[in-house]
Amino acid sequence: MAIDRAGLAAFLRLRREAVQPEDIGLPRGPRRRTNGLRREEVAALCNMSADYYARLEQERGPHPSPQMVAAIAQGLHLSLDERDHLFRLAGHGPPPRGSLSEHVGPGLARIFDRLQDTPAEIVTELGETLRQTPLGVALTGDTTRFTGPARSLGYRWFTDPACRALYHPDDHEFLGRMFASGLREAVTRRGPGSRAAQYTDLLLAGSEEFRTVWDAHEIGLRPREVKRYVHPSLGSLELQCQTLLDPEQSHILLVYTATPGSESHEKLQLLSVLGTQLT
Repeated sequence: MAIDRAGLAAFLRLRREAVQPEDIGLPRGPRRRTNGLRREEVAALCNMSADYYARLEQERGPHPSPQMVAAIAQGLHLSLDERDHLFRLAGHGPPPRGSLSEHVGPGLARIFDRLQDTPAEIVTELGETLRQTPLGVALTGDTTRFTGPARSLGYRWFTDPACRALYHPDDHEFLGRMFASGLREAVTRRGPGSRAAQYTDLLLAGSEEFRTVWDAHEIGLRPREVKRYVHPSLGSLELQCQTLLDPEQSHILLVYTATPGSESHEKLQLLSVLGTQLT
């Protein structure tokens, strides 16, 4: 499939001009004359150089890789149809939709971009972190860094005991049962050959603890109203977790808050001041 440089450049310009600074949490300064975003702002959102992005809008430069196209689609808050169109203009087949997709929908992305003052993250149905706010990283560490099956928190729970240190010891038994329950539901929903089924096979082969809870056939276990964390610098925190589901993508936005006036609320305020220096 050949790249359509003219079509790609025109589409990028139009989409850039359609995204407003407020959509991505940027203030609209009095001197802003550009319709929508500036090129350098889009480049920063896409984790690429401003020169690289500018050359795409100027119908020149290298043939962008699928990874670059995906980053641009995410940075411009494209819908799935727009994302697929962008991939074809760039000479690539679009990635899959549904539970395998890692493209965060524009609605969920806009909400997420307004949550920079609180711990929040977007995860897949298998607990794979797609995006974190800075305070989310400060609370739990950078959970986007994992690759392969280890991207899933449920998978790490049974294969990497170190990940449990972040959670209150009294909750460990329930959390193990909950992760197994959620994985069973995903396997039933997605079927044999799915990523959920692959993770299950790996865990059955490698974790006796997982085999025990899996054999209980529990279904429907959900997170408790209060999540108890043990932060390496702040100690214990009790946080409420509000969720928002994107049913088309099976992505979940998780927002963590604390009761005003509580000790945990004071610790979150301290976390917002010190940020990732504490992790």
